[in-house]
Amino acid sequence: MSLFSDCEFNTCVEKYNGNYKIRTFSCRDHFYVMCFEQLTYCYSLRGIEICLRALSNKLYHSGIRCAISKSVLAKANALKKSSIYFDFAQTLILEARSLYVKTNPLIAEINLMSYTRDSTTIDLCLSLFPCAKFRKTNRAIKLHALLDLNGSIPSFIDIQNGSAHGVNLLDNLVFETDAMYVMDLGFVDYDRLFKINLKGAFFITRTKVNMKCKRVYSKPVDKSIGLKFD
Repeated sequence: MSLFSDCEFNTCVEKYNGNYKIRTFSCRDHFYVMCFEQLTYCYSLRGIEICLRALSNKLYHSGIRCAISKSVLAKANALKKSSIYFDFAQTLILEARSLYVKTNPLIAEINLMSYTRDSTTIDLCLSLFPCAKFRKTNRAIKLHALLDLNGSIPSFIDIQNGSAHGVNLLDNLVFETDAMYVMDLGFVDYDRLFKINLKGAFFITRTKVNMKCKRVYSKPVDKSIGLKFD
């Protein structure tokens, strides 16, 4: 927890007045407990309560002042503003991005906001998820993700039915000017790619076998660096 900036966290809490009329379980306590839940894979309130009580003599050293009952944690999850932790996460993402660039010289050389876009299908049980329409014999959802290559962090996630085509997600994205988007050939749609061009952004994709296109011009390249054509 010492890696987190106290000043940045307090700024986020004061912005939304998160500790108003709070006596014991502050926003910082809530944040520490939820970090404990993520790192220990406790996916239920009862599991969090049991683990914290079992380690009650060690909680002080981790910043958690005392063991928390599941009723207090449930009330905090319902009432505390998620905007506090969202804003704090943005500060952590900026910090992680700067550290990642130092370890990846290729990203530093590009000097552009770069994103990669892909989707994957997650199979679900037919009896437990009847609303996730996919096929007659099984159910599934499709996870669409936009990964920020400058920090290796997901910047956009969308979940749809398994039958939804991934190219439709391009309609929900807000493209950044001078940003680069890397996509697979499944996202080749001329109208949508033209919209990326109109926003002043760039895209990289593979061509389909039956793609009808004409190269307007090319630039000379040094093939010794690994690039074949530009």
